[in-house]
Amino acid sequence: MAVLRPRADQLSQQATETELWKVRRSTPPCPQRGSARHGAGPETRPRRSRGLEPRGRAAAQVGGVLVHSPRDTGTQPAPASGQPGAGRRASPRNLCAAAAFPGDRLAGGPGLAGRKWAAAVQAEPRCGRDLAELEGAGERSSGGLRGPSERTPGGPAAAAAAPAERGGDGAPSRAGAAASAMFAGLQDLGVANGEDLKETLTNCTEPLKAIEQFQTENGVLLPSLQSALPFLDLHGTPRLEFHQSVFDELRDKLLERVSAIASEGKAEERYKKLEDLLEKSFSLVKMPSLQPVVMCVMKHLPKVPEKKLKLVMADKELYRACAVEVKRQIWQDNQALFGDEVSPLLKQYILEKESALFSTELSVLHNFFSPSPKTRRQGEVVQKLTQMVGKNVKLYDMVLQFLRTLFLRTRNVHYCTLRAELLMSLHELDVGDICSVDPCHKFTWCLDACIRERFVDSKRARELQGFLDGVKKGQEQVLGDLSMILCDPFAINTLSLSTVRHLQELVGQETLPRDSPDLLLLLRLLALGQGAWDMIDSQVFKEPKMEVELITRFLPMLMSFVVDDHTFSVDQKLPAEEKAPVTYPNTLPESFTKFLQEQRMACEVGLYYVLHITKQRNKNALLRLLPGLVETFGDLAFGDIFLHLLMGNLALLADEFALEDFCRSLFDGFLLTASPRKESVQRHVLRLLIHLHHRVAPSKLEALRKALEPTGQSGEAVKELYSQLGEKLEQLEHRKPSPAQAAETPALELPLPTVSAPAGL
Repeated sequence: MAVLRPRADQLSQQATETELWKVRRSTPPCPQRGSARHGAGPETRPRRSRGLEPRGRAAAQVGGVLVHSPRDTGTQPAPASGQPGAGRRASPRNLCAAAAFPGDRLAGGPGLAGRKWAAAVQAEPRCGRDLAELEGAGERSSGGLRGPSERTPGGPAAAAAAPAERGGDGAPSRAGAAASAMFAGLQDLGVANGEDLKETLTNCTEPLKAIEQFQTENGVLLPSLQSALPFLDLHGTPRLEFHQSVFDELRDKLLERVSAIASEGKAEERYKKLEDLLEKSFSLVKMPSLQPVVMCVMKHLPKVPEKKLKLVMADKELYRACAVEVKRQIWQDNQALFGDEVSPLLKQYILEKESALFSTELSVLHNFFSPSPKTRRQGEVVQKLTQMVGKNVKLYDMVLQFLRTLFLRTRNVHYCTLRAELLMSLHELDVGDICSVDPCHKFTWCLDACIRERFVDSKRARELQGFLDGVKKGQEQVLGDLSMILCDPFAINTLSLSTVRHLQELVGQETLPRDSPDLLLLLRLLALGQGAWDMIDSQVFKEPKMEVELITRFLPMLMSFVVDDHTFSVDQKLPAEEKAPVTYPNTLPESFTKFLQEQRMACEVGLYYVLHITKQRNKNALLRLLPGLVETFGDLAFGDIFLHLLMGNLALLADEFALEDFCRSLFDGFLLTASPRKESVQRHVLRLLIHLHHRVAPSKLEALRKALEPTGQSGEAVKELYSQLGEKLEQLEHRKPSPAQAAETPALELPLPTVSAPAGL
């Protein structure tokens, strides 16, 4: 290939001697324009006699794509100022020379083909090195690929700086070692690299001819380029830019061909082709320019050789660069590594749920349970976990084991939500390999439909009952997973709302709870979900027994409250002459409070009944039941989910906050009783006041502000909410008119003009 270089008759004898002197000093003889980008020269090696035997031209057929040897990639140096030929355009240089200049921006440049590459592809594979050899290559590049800011500046000053950089013992710089290891794979394939060029220039007597011959041997084998490249030089197009564009195009074609091979023909044939291609190209995996090709081949292999997986796992850079399909093969045999990948996602998921519970927005229509199941499954964490699991049953089992362990350790029910969401996300992708082996799949699918409708109808209730009754003897462990799915707050919410709705229907039908099969099934599902932690912890997989008094005493008592509400409501609508002096009952049966304290099922249903009457704006019923919520089973009345829903429903009673009695019962009689010992309650009360502070009486608001003032042990979240409340109160104070302004009223008396009476009157 023709190259632009200074003509021999234009070079003076002094310039030639200077060039030879540079070669003998092992200084890179071909710095590009802008030579400050060059790094220090590579380490020197003992000279070996090596001629300039022509290597010929060749092209390699890889994966059905014809890959020609790239030629030169840069330009030759312009002579120094004052020397003959200064200012002329320099001649090109080969990409492979980049390894000889580790500080140069060509360090990752491609040297994809050549005669030796073709020989390596067509001959027996030579890249099946053992683990020790590749680890040795990794040790040579222990510093890894260095960023631009870390690279040693080079250029003309590199020769002077080289001794200091190499150290007293002549050890190579970290950049040089990294570059040598990065391009070591080229030598295994018989492709010339920077070390070959360095050795050639070190031993030759005519460096310009040596460079030209190196370019000719390793250039693009296309006759038409003989005249095209000089034409590009005339237009100021660097050779590096041209060769880089050619290389990028060839790499894209190769990636397309690899993907095509992975989808064509029989499975055995295509996998054999991919395995052969991986064996021949894996030694280039550390070259950034060729790494995507190697990673693409590994991505399409269902079973990557174990030796190569170990090499990828041992190198952090390679591990980060490989596709998730390859990582799955690594994870399935390395649970600890998979746990390290999953753990941040699980933490992020819990933080997102807690953030939603403590949102400053109070609304009945937009609360924690508003998003549909399908919308929730589009979340970042669920989608990432779904991608990480893929169709791998072993990884899916690992994730479930992580969730069970964390649920037992923290009692955090949001892990149960994630367990159900992950299964349904795989269901939507039609991952039959996992859905077909998970015994909870159909049960979760049916329950998901109920959550979407926020009600369990009779048909789906029978389907759910069939799944529970279908658990065979010896398979009782399935109840552990079913209970965990039913412990999902979204499932508990749906079952509890359906229970309250059934109780109201039974009042109209004049039917007792024990005579309603649908209600009994709802209670059975609720009991199984609420007993999830105890079942998994004890490993005793039996459905919890239903308390008889819950059905025969507590639920009829709740129905009597519903009757009281209807009676009072009807009485208030009667005409005045027919209305009897009826007062709303303001006392609670002692047995009701006892049920809330001793039975979890009774407490859960009772709390959802409180949410129901609050949403109905039934102030009298709320004030009647609030005293019974101070002490409940496991402090469920002060749980984040219940308080989140209660604060949103209380926004519907905004007008009642101006009444002293209502505020005293709500704040002093209920919420503030737990505020000192539970910081979460303090956060929920502050959320409520930030939203309704303008409705609360000023004297009561000031007392609440003092009671909720953070202490030294308070968390940042409480301090932030308290600060927001203070800002709201200051804004409210500024909007109020001062007493002086309120006393001054503008004078509206306007002088009336005097009108004289007409003379005729």
